[in-house]
Amino acid sequence: MQDHVDRALESDAPLTTAVHQRDVAHEAAEARGWDEAAVSGRTVTINRPREELYAFWRDFRNLPRFMENIEAVTVSDDRRSHWVVKAPGGATVEWDAVITQDEPGRLLAWESDENADIKNSGLIEFRDAPPGRGSEVTATLAYDPPGGDIGKLIAKLFQREPKVQSRHDLRRFKQLMETGEISTSEAPDAAPRA
Repeated sequence: MQDHVDRALESDAPLTTAVHQRDVAHEAAEARGWDEAAVSGRTVTINRPREELYAFWRDFRNLPRFMENIEAVTVSDDRRSHWVVKAPGGATVEWDAVITQDEPGRLLAWESDENADIKNSGLIEFRDAPPGRGSEVTATLAYDPPGGDIGKLIAKLFQREPKVQSRHDLRRFKQLMETGEISTSEAPDAAPRA
């Protein structure tokens, strides 16, 4: 799946990108037994060591600090967590997730359990950027949208669509890790906790 995502993200041609993303989404859905899937991927360069970025992200309790739609993540043990996420219309959705891959300083992957309100999975990769530039962080998210295309449209109208949200969240993660705060009126006061 990652090779397709990389090609889709690197392409400058909108039609080629759309075709690759559709292929990636189809593969993600098929591999998980979902009816369909939507996939988004984004990369950001952050001027911090990748090990530090990984450690911050690995503590899922930190995610609500920069991911606007996440209300809370409760860590159950070293592999399991419970997520509460804002949905369109003031509702929330919840699920339990399990870590499926964990390579300290390099990557972290998780997937919701079979009883999730919205089936989803995520992969965060941490790579060294060119010398003096910190690290590249790539977030790839796949989810089985409720209500198919209609559910995706409703989510987009309410700005809860993952492709839009992942871009905003990675920008906020960069700000938090580089400056210790997020430049909004609702920014957290404290510096990052690892």
